[in-house]
Amino acid sequence: MPELPEVENVKNTLNRLIRGKTIADVKVLWPNIIKYENLDEFKLRLIGQTIELVERRGKFLKIHLNEDTLVSHLRMEGRYGLYEAQEEFDKHTHVFFTFTDGTELRYRDVRKFGTMHLFVRGEEERQAPLSKLGYEPFSNEFTVNVLKQGLSKTNRSIKAALLDQSIVVGLGNIYVDEALFKAGIHPETNANKLSLPKVKTLHQHIIETLKESVEKGGSTIRSYVNSVGEEGSFQLELFVYGKKGEPCKKCGTMISKTVVAGRGTHFCPKCQK
Repeated sequence: MPELPEVENVKNTLNRLIRGKTIADVKVLWPNIIKYENLDEFKLRLIGQTIELVERRGKFLKIHLNEDTLVSHLRMEGRYGLYEAQEEFDKHTHVFFTFTDGTELRYRDVRKFGTMHLFVRGEEERQAPLSKLGYEPFSNEFTVNVLKQGLSKTNRSIKAALLDQSIVVGLGNIYVDEALFKAGIHPETNANKLSLPKVKTLHQHIIETLKESVEKGGSTIRSYVNSVGEEGSFQLELFVYGKKGEPCKKCGTMISKTVVAGRGTHFCPKCQK
């Protein structure tokens, strides 16, 4: 967490909150979040720049300023919020972007796993961490043939192939489990063994599942909220994720849980043989 739908909703709320604001000061209380060689230079480069647009690439946020782009990954617990600069904050708040209007964008991260990279604008896609990402699932370039070709190159499990972000981006544990269930594919199936009809069905359900979750504000499983504190509701629509021991909504068989690619994995033994 968060995955594509949650990051998409954070992106949308940030665009409403911070577009057009100019950075007057930057404060970093946990330097490990900043993946930039010189922390003082990182702060100095941002001061005076105006936020023009926030975009999403896979699970990453791209905060475009007039000269640079800040690439941010929320990882497990990261979240952004806009506050008045004088408001109190807790020990889990680590990065502060103070604006000239007296408001402050704050980054809070209980586990401190999140990252921030800074690039000259236009260079962010040419370097890690964005340079090796696969196709956006909502793009015209993400076709059935592209998915089939990507999967044909690996004998890993289909779950592992979808999690690694090199073929298609934005899918994590929740949405891989859900898409595979809807497509009737067992998560341990070798990716290169899937027939074209199965890949076509999987392609359809990847897109449909992610779109539906975006529309419902994402899934709030543990702590996810968007940048204005709103929870998602797609968790109410889940078929298998987190449903171990519950009856399958399609066939009534008890949902099972195993470990695939190092991740807890939920599936229906009857619908996903």
